[in-house]
Amino acid sequence: MIGGFEKIVEERIRRAQKEGAFEDLPGMGQPLELADDSHIPEDLRMAHKILKNAGCLPPEIEVKREIQRTEDLLAAMDQAQEKFKLLRKLNFLVLKLNTMRKCPAELDLPQRYAPAVVQRLEKSDRG
Repeated sequence: MIGGFEKIVEERIRRAQKEGAFEDLPGMGQPLELADDSHIPEDLRMAHKILKNAGCLPPEIEVKREIQRTEDLLAAMDQAQEKFKLLRKLNFLVLKLNTMRKCPAELDLPQRYAPAVVQRLEKSDRG
């Protein structure tokens, strides 16, 4: 049984449809993009959605973006001394991300470029 409020809503929707209010909407005819939030605890999903809609990112995502920016800078850099400083920053960010994540140690991200730095330092010690 439909109550008075539901009847009013249904009538307004029908009227809007007849007037074409639902035509030419953004994304019309395309599949919905539903975010997979199954990895977020159920009691935190609404908070994450609100923060995402407000343009705020969880700290873990911000650190991942900073890692990506640092890797991009590193790829474009030529000077060995500056690269070493950037590698230290990158390894710190990876360590920070690993401490933020609540997962087993075997799933941690490896510190990046450590073997290359060691090889480079060994070469400079020899020569």
